[in-house]
Amino acid sequence: MNVTRRNILKHLGTGGALAALVVSGLMRPIAAFAGQWSKPSFESKDMAAAMKNLDAAAAVDSKDIVLTAPAIAENGAVVPVSVVSNIPNTTRISILVEKNPFPLAGSFEMTEGALPDVGVRLKFSQTSNVRAVVFAGGKAYMTQKEVKVTAGGCGG
Repeated sequence: MNVTRRNILKHLGTGGALAALVVSGLMRPIAAFAGQWSKPSFESKDMAAAMKNLDAAAAVDSKDIVLTAPAIAENGAVVPVSVVSNIPNTTRISILVEKNPFPLAGSFEMTEGALPDVGVRLKFSQTSNVRAVVFAGGKAYMTQKEVKVTAGGCGG
């Protein structure tokens, strides 16, 4: 490998600039950007407890949430799920899988102006309902869909 003076100076300059930004407070380490996450919600072992810990126990059904998931998943290890919220001022989208050992699969905070659209690939332990919970305007809304998990594509 041919290390030249120019490359060394370029890397030192980049590192110095980043260090100056961190020291000045204009740039924070990535860990500081992580939002407050609900550890009890992720550790809940049933749907009711997870919904309660998310402050969504009183969530109402909404047709303004588009939950896309396959009706039949031939491989429960990789099930594509997407959620789009058409509810104004959406601040968070959470996805839960009812019969998984820990139902809360993910929770996504939306900053102001963000497009409330998330997509994930989840592991389903068995045929189960997947539930999308959307938080907007201080209220919780939800929709759900059943996903049948087949063993080797034999039907379920």
